[in-house]
Amino acid sequence: MTQPVTLGGRPTMPPPGAPAEELLIARFRTHARRLFWSALVLIAVFGATTFFYDNLPAPFENWMLLTAAGGIVLLLVVVPWVVWYSRSVTLTTRRVIVNHGIGARNRQEMSHARGYTIGVRRGVIQRMWGVGTITLSNGVDAPLRLANVPNVTLVHETLADQIEVSQILAHRDAQAGHDGTAGF
Repeated sequence: MTQPVTLGGRPTMPPPGAPAEELLIARFRTHARRLFWSALVLIAVFGATTFFYDNLPAPFENWMLLTAAGGIVLLLVVVPWVVWYSRSVTLTTRRVIVNHGIGARNRQEMSHARGYTIGVRRGVIQRMWGVGTITLSNGVDAPLRLANVPNVTLVHETLADQIEVSQILAHRDAQAGHDGTAGF
């Protein structure tokens, strides 16, 4: 039996009873708008350092200026970037995976097959940046909150499609096992 050609770019469904392969749909981080102030600080520190280099009052030396500039850049530019870069969301055909943490990694997962509700919140500032906050709740576990998701409507539609496909596959496999016809 051949699998039908799918419409809309969806992958073909496996035969009844066969395990579905987990495929990567998307991997993304929160919107980089939180790095805006870090970028401004970097520009300001660079400008101030070039202006004051070899132009400092008598008790100060250039190495003091460079040390202060390096400390400011480390605290206000590098640390926020590392924190932003350490958080990621992965969408697969089976689950949503949220990883965060610098030293110790924390991981939260939510399976599409269990089903969950999708809540989308977009404030005024979030709409200006094209982002939103998605809350996934299955009624049993703590809600999974994805803040500042870029292209929030596309991610919402993708999550809704994956829940639908997972529940169709689960229902089909349950029916195939129940009546013994294997879906033919």
